Amino acid sequence: MSKPAELREQTDEQLDLLLKETQQNLFRLRLQSETERLEAPSEIVKAKREIARIKTILRLRQIERERSAATALAP
Repeated sequence: MSKPAELREQTDEQLDLLLKETQQNLFRLRLQSETERLEAPSEIVKAKREIARIKTILRLRQIERERSAATALAP
């Protein structure tokens, strides 16, 4: 699990890749929890939080870009 400061240092492309990997990991964990016993059920919660952190950072960057574009277009 990455810290928010470490995530902020990464590019959007890196975050997108990490998001996909984490979502795939969450899927595997959920599947595993239904078919067999998980060694660490808390891993599901950790994966969900990681996904939320990544999505939050990506959304904040998108909002900042939109603000910058709106400011540049304003007279």
